[in-house]
Amino acid sequence: MTSDPLDALSPATLVVVAAGRPDRAQGAPVNPPLVLSSTFVSQGVPGPGEPLYGRMDAATWHPFEETLGTLEGSTHPALVFGSGMAAIAAALSLVPPGGRLVLPRHAYQVTLGYAQDLRDRLGIDVTLVDIDDTSAVVGALSEPRPASMLWVETPTNPMLEVADLPALVDAAHAVGALVGVDNTFATPLVQRPFEHGADVVVHSVTKYLAGHTDVVLGAALADDDALHARLHAYRTLHGSIAGPFEVWLALRGLRTLALRVERAQSNAAELARRLSTHPAVAEVRHPSLPSDPGHERATRLMDGFGAIVGLRPHGGPDAADAVVAALRLWVPATSLGGVESTLERRRRFATESVTVPEDLLRMSVGIEDVEDLWNDLAQALAAAPRPL
Repeated sequence: MTSDPLDALSPATLVVVAAGRPDRAQGAPVNPPLVLSSTFVSQGVPGPGEPLYGRMDAATWHPFEETLGTLEGSTHPALVFGSGMAAIAAALSLVPPGGRLVLPRHAYQVTLGYAQDLRDRLGIDVTLVDIDDTSAVVGALSEPRPASMLWVETPTNPMLEVADLPALVDAAHAVGALVGVDNTFATPLVQRPFEHGADVVVHSVTKYLAGHTDVVLGAALADDDALHARLHAYRTLHGSIAGPFEVWLALRGLRTLALRVERAQSNAAELARRLSTHPAVAEVRHPSLPSDPGHERATRLMDGFGAIVGLRPHGGPDAADAVVAALRLWVPATSLGGVESTLERRRRFATESVTVPEDLLRMSVGIEDVEDLWNDLAQALAAAPRPL
């Protein structure tokens, strides 16, 4: 048998030309069409896969779902959702009532809030762990009783801790637990959790995949037939669907993912290097730094270091707020993964984990000229009050 020549293509090429495109017929469009219809002509008993109603399926979802599934190395297309949290909720629905959920104490704050909601409504036992402490996580998976699911962020939001994903997957499966991974920070160009045995992968498509700060979307993937069917059923029954136009925009953004991630990662690594020796900086976190606690794991397990940087200036929360106020190029805003560089002090949210330092600035590095980004940071750090 001859292998498909597309199998040898890099992800950077696949995302541009080989996935989610119409068939190459004479006169055919290069891009898939945008189909705006809530319902479809149908009479009699619908056949398998036949378009029927927009909550069940939409043709405009398919090219994006195919492309993301290909990038993640899944045997199934992705399932697009109306938001990242809708995708996370679908994945966490796999934890049965009364089951145990183990997840990072420094996960996305809304994920942590939803886990507490599951505890209150469904009696799910929620155990928080330091995801980069492998032995502690392994212990938590079996005590006081076996976990139903291990939820992983790597790197974590916002502390940038890097997990030993293969070891954690093996340990979770050994006690019969599913493993869900939020791969938003890394993107499938930097990390592909299915390669390490993960059961479910989710993305906030709002962030790097769409990449232009103009849509709110999510996606969930499962390699197993039964798990994929359960996620699909959840989306249909809960109405957690995405609008066709938003998905069409996300696919357009996805085509430039490799270029955007390459530039943003390069910028982030250079800024982290400069910040690490700046006299106004108390701490900087980025896995590219040899001194970073996650550097060895990120080097071994990932194809890059991501474009999120953690910064703590000298002077505490007041100095952090002053840095944000003094910036002119960087955008003070929540969310991340757009072409523009943004930052925020995470503990400005009362719902953020109390173990996140109050002075931590989460920086989402964009694709601007790195010297312009640095000059803006440098003047803002100089303007911030310093302790005596």
